[in-house]
Amino acid sequence: MIPWLIFALVVVPLVVVGFVVSRRRTAAGEHPANEDPEERARTEQEFAEAEAYDAKWREEDQERHRQERLP
Repeated sequence: MIPWLIFALVVVPLVVVGFVVSRRRTAAGEHPANEDPEERARTEQEFAEAEAYDAKWREEDQERHRQERLP
């Protein structure tokens, strides 16, 4: 019983804190503090283009998969 209490009171909070810290680093890495509005707009445009390409690729892949399944 004691090991489970130690696990719940020590390990779980450490994992949660580690997850929060890694999320903050990821968000900070996408938009550095010294980034001007033009660079931010370019970054957002690149993300939008990547999302559009991904959606197009998924549609093409689904079509290809559908054609492979049909004799």
